[in-house]
Amino acid sequence: MKGRQQRTLRRILEAPERADISWRDVEALLVALGAEVSEGRGSRLRVALNGVRAVFHRPHPRKEVDKGMLKSIRRFLEEAGVKL
Repeated sequence: MKGRQQRTLRRILEAPERADISWRDVEALLVALGAEVSEGRGSRLRVALNGVRAVFHRPHPRKEVDKGMLKSIRRFLEEAGVKL
């Protein structure tokens, strides 16, 4: 994992939740972690990592992840066993 992905992971895991993390950085992190990422219908993105599956919706019209989605991403990563 590169420095940028490590920084993104740190920002996702820190509290309180941030509202300035771009979706592109989150997608790059998931790919760097080895997650299986596939397109769903519309803005859906199916993700599988270490036996844990989730479906996320790409944010639009903004490109940043909101705090609710950030909590979901954090929970997914924790369940998949991802740590700093």
